[in-house]
Amino acid sequence: MGNTHKSSSWDAEDSLTAQPVAQSLDPTDWTDFREQAHAMLDDVISHIASVRENLVWQPQPQENRDAFRKSLPRAPRELDVVLGDVREKIMPYATGNLHPLFMGWVHGAGTPVGMVAEMVAAGLNMNCGGRDHVGIDVEKQIVGWMREALSYPETANGLFVTGSSMANFLAVTIAKTEKLGVGSRSEGLGAAGQKLVAYTSAEAHGCIAQAMQLSGIGSANLRQVAVDASGRMMMSHLQMMIAADRAAGLLPFLVVGTAGTVNTGAVDPLDAIADIAARENLWFHVDGAIGALAVLSDELRPKFAGIEKSQSVALDFHKWGQVPYDAGFLLVRDGAAQKRTIAQPAAYLQRADRGLAAGETWPCDLGPDLSRGFRALKTWMTIETLGTEKIGQSIAGSCANARHLAARLAAHQFFEIKAPVALNIVCFGIRGKGSDFVRELVLDLQEEGLAAPSWTTIDGQLVVRCALVNHRTTEADLDAFVDMLIRYVENKAG
Repeated sequence: MGNTHKSSSWDAEDSLTAQPVAQSLDPTDWTDFREQAHAMLDDVISHIASVRENLVWQPQPQENRDAFRKSLPRAPRELDVVLGDVREKIMPYATGNLHPLFMGWVHGAGTPVGMVAEMVAAGLNMNCGGRDHVGIDVEKQIVGWMREALSYPETANGLFVTGSSMANFLAVTIAKTEKLGVGSRSEGLGAAGQKLVAYTSAEAHGCIAQAMQLSGIGSANLRQVAVDASGRMMMSHLQMMIAADRAAGLLPFLVVGTAGTVNTGAVDPLDAIADIAARENLWFHVDGAIGALAVLSDELRPKFAGIEKSQSVALDFHKWGQVPYDAGFLLVRDGAAQKRTIAQPAAYLQRADRGLAAGETWPCDLGPDLSRGFRALKTWMTIETLGTEKIGQSIAGSCANARHLAARLAAHQFFEIKAPVALNIVCFGIRGKGSDFVRELVLDLQEEGLAAPSWTTIDGQLVVRCALVNHRTTEADLDAFVDMLIRYVENKAG
């Protein structure tokens, strides 16, 4: 009997002994970890401080790419070895948007303050999907600030998301639910009885069409309204399209104005769109990914008249707000509508009148994510440290830089401006040169690490596009850029 017990494979004591012992993943030597972490922080600060001395961007050699094609590691490596890889294999090959001559895409340059905030947020590791903790209050503070900046009422609510693509998708979803009723959340688009249609500029960002697709409405039901010579939505065409769709038995529900088009930076006539939306009972949403934060500038705010009449606004703090990626944001005039569209009753999300489960409305009631990082901290620290006056002046400075660049280019025989400079984007062509030349110029500048413009298509022609978002960019930087363009064209001509 005793021998049988000892030989049993199910002996409780033996079974417990065989189990792996839970172990902490913290450093065994905090002093050593602190030294290495401080050294890494110093290296990143030095990287930012010396960014002008570095190439804008450089392609990775194949051996560097191969370093990230290894099998899943089972054994640990020492932290100093891993940090060595960060220094040698990652930092030299970043996007380049910290550099003052990165201008190909609308990327913010970040700030050292934002970097410190990211470090703090990662250390605290808060889930900001809900519950009663300070992360939720910091996010509510940003909501309040955006209500004030955009002249929205106290009924407005907002939410941090990855970026304006997600914010625009949520806005389309909220507009759809408000038009069809909350029952459509379970019944689907069939609850309409009519086909939904929406309207936006022909120059609108592609994420609007994508939002129509993902919401189940379909991008074929997004009307692209013609634009004028300045790239702004034409109100006469919008009105005619709405009338034609109603006559055809369709159900218009949404119009999206653009506060800064991705091609040229044009701002739609938001005030006029608001009037039409009110008359036609349409949800008026503004895609302000590029330009909405320009309301922080006294000089630029008049360009966005009417944005305060919208039902919702999408914007990106990681663009002109210079907050580190990612920090997208949606503000909705009727916070109750946002909650009606998103909130999901679940036993594991029950609320209490006290304790950690306190709070009537959590961020997970306003967007689809239950797991959410502390994006609000880097935004709060950036605004608190810099102040909106300084941020607004920086935004206005980007627009002044764009005008300076356009003037320099227009004054030279090699170049011609291809679109009005509405905000911070300059599009230009090379006289007598075609698309192949433009493409080669852009790629050569990028690969040599001298500058990083991009190209786009204006009136069927490939042109160089420079989006000036970086707060580090100066007129001297742009003068140097024009000089390198002149040398490039001369060398190719010779």
